[in-house]
Amino acid sequence: MRVPTADPLAPVTPPGVQADGAGDVWPDPDGWQSVVAAVRTALPEHRYAQDELTELIGDLCLAPGADRTVLRRLHGAAGVRTRHLALPLDQYAALEDFGQTNAAWMAAGLELGERALTCALEAAGLTPPDVDLVVCTSITGIAAPSLDARLASRMGMRPDVKRIPVFGLGCVAGAAGLARLHDYLRGHQGEVAALLSVELCSLTLQQRDDSPANLVAGALFGDGAAAVVAHAARAADHRSGRPAVVATRSLLYPDTEHLLGWTIGAGGFRPVVDAAIPDVVGARIGPDLRDFLAVHGLDPDDIGTWICHPGGPRILTAVAHALDLPDGALESAHRALAVSGNMSSASVLRILEDVTTNAPPSPGSWGLMMAMGPGFCVEFVLLRW
Repeated sequence: MRVPTADPLAPVTPPGVQADGAGDVWPDPDGWQSVVAAVRTALPEHRYAQDELTELIGDLCLAPGADRTVLRRLHGAAGVRTRHLALPLDQYAALEDFGQTNAAWMAAGLELGERALTCALEAAGLTPPDVDLVVCTSITGIAAPSLDARLASRMGMRPDVKRIPVFGLGCVAGAAGLARLHDYLRGHQGEVAALLSVELCSLTLQQRDDSPANLVAGALFGDGAAAVVAHAARAADHRSGRPAVVATRSLLYPDTEHLLGWTIGAGGFRPVVDAAIPDVVGARIGPDLRDFLAVHGLDPDDIGTWICHPGGPRILTAVAHALDLPDGALESAHRALAVSGNMSSASVLRILEDVTTNAPPSPGSWGLMMAMGPGFCVEFVLLRW
């Protein structure tokens, strides 16, 4: 099954699309939107309670006999109850260098990525040869050929499938990836685009590293993959009840590069997580999001569904306060954090799947996806059901 093609003589910029002068676009009733045909998540089979992981991380990261009071306090305050890991608990101590952890990322990532993308395509009523573009993102491992290249052959995609492997966006890549699908589909209205996120955060844990950043990451992050399949549709014809991307905005904040990311060395990816991140979020998210929504004649009160990256309890609190959100507005993010931890870029896609399949918003209602990542940066995606 293929999406009906647009007029081949139509301009590359979709008809009816207007620009606001700030890099945003949105369709009028005769324009185009990007419809999320399906989103699916794949989680590793190894699932553990938070207190089990606390003691494992203590064994791996702390010196023998070290006091674990601070570690246990961090894990208790993380808002996480369970997490899925790429490997069984007893295999992590045997990972002695980056080569071994990256090999584990490759093996588990291919399996989870294939499962997520296969399930998303099946849910959309499509097959691998229907995919015209695949964007693949991960910040927890590296490969050349990339995961998408390996999966294209493994899954039976066409030889002329277009691929965009992405590294470096981190937690923001779920929202940013969906935004880039939207950018592509605006100019390729008869095509199918897929986003695949594979994040195996447990494989980046640094052994014998008791730094605050490593311990915080060890308290929050989990493993998983997620895939989105999307196509373009005229706004006037969008009656499916599925979410459609209406507009997006990317923001990169100057002089904040030090707040979040990796220090990459012989041991692999050493986390950088600055305690000032919630302060930056609290100060910037409110004005910037209100400005974005105002372009479209909206304000936060008009948003019925919030899909926010679950960066941690302090991040979610900062977002809620900055936007004056009512109690429960970010419940989907808190729930995702509790059951699977922070899965980096896959988290907002998992929340989108949860919202879409378990409690579908009313047709015509507005949604807002947001995520933050290294840079320091933020991505807003305006959705409508």
